Amino acid sequence: MSTPSSSPAKPVVVLRPAPQRTDRIFTPAALDSLRDRFTVVDLEKDPAEEALEEVLPDAFAIVGQPDLPAERLAAAGKLRALLNVEGNFFPNVDYATCFERGIHVLGCGPAYAQAVAEYSLALALDLARGISREDRAFRAGQERYVSDGNADAVLLHGSDVGLVGFGNLGRSLNRLLAPFRPTLRVYDPWLPPDVLREHGVLPASLDETLTRSRFVFVLATATDDSLHLIGERELALLPDGARLVLVSRAPVVDYPALLDHVARGRLLAGIDVWPNEPVAADDPARDLDGLVLSAHRAGGIPQAFQAIGDMVLDDLTLLAQGLPPVRMQSAARELVGRYRNRPVS
Repeated sequence: MSTPSSSPAKPVVVLRPAPQRTDRIFTPAALDSLRDRFTVVDLEKDPAEEALEEVLPDAFAIVGQPDLPAERLAAAGKLRALLNVEGNFFPNVDYATCFERGIHVLGCGPAYAQAVAEYSLALALDLARGISREDRAFRAGQERYVSDGNADAVLLHGSDVGLVGFGNLGRSLNRLLAPFRPTLRVYDPWLPPDVLREHGVLPASLDETLTRSRFVFVLATATDDSLHLIGERELALLPDGARLVLVSRAPVVDYPALLDHVARGRLLAGIDVWPNEPVAADDPARDLDGLVLSAHRAGGIPQAFQAIGDMVLDDLTLLAQGLPPVRMQSAARELVGRYRNRPVS
């Protein structure tokens, strides 16, 4: 392990990005720039707790989210930033201490937003036109030509669309949906109605969003309050033939209830996140034609991963200059303790 000198000329940045990999989130050029601007202590191959504790007193920033209880933070007297590069804020950090000491807690969620938004739009278009379903039929020699394969086809253009959640992902998706000229309703209890109106969408209750939407995108994060936010009662509010796209967090939806509605032919759905991953070989979802199945791959593309490294480099550079970070998402004191997201493998 390389260790900093007692008085390093440059701020010390500790790299411990697991479950991410340094070579996945940093391009060679970005990593060279990081090492040029900072004294980098690379603990990726030496993740022992003793190694981390040895460098904590000199650490200006930690890239990753190792366990940081109050007693460990007390030893990190120079720490200015914790940069989570996995995508979730975990409950393994004493966030109150970070906020009291002015330690920036940053997340990489914005790096994934465009990729997930584009994938969400693709799922919606597939559900609107049966693209993957008819591809399977064609390969099996059961293709249906012209109107025969379009009995349940609908247009996204001009449709009533609902978004459940309007964070980074919802805002990115809103921009992509604009050319389709939908009537777009949004339910997000964390945002005032005027903020939603400023983005050109209609604030709505959850019930109104579901009842009046042909397409629904579930984009909410996982908290105690959002557990099974979309349950049997809520699914029953959706119009017959509605299309539901789930790309955010699995706990937000009651999966058995959703699969039941799909199995009965009442709803179509595209699912990218699952209660248990990998999905069991005998999971009934695998046999439902009304589902478009995806293995949690909406956001994890090379461009998104490399954007994380660029964001880390930019914000660390600003912090070293005594300026606030602008590219990564700052953890909100009032919200960070509410998240119940699980690590992505």
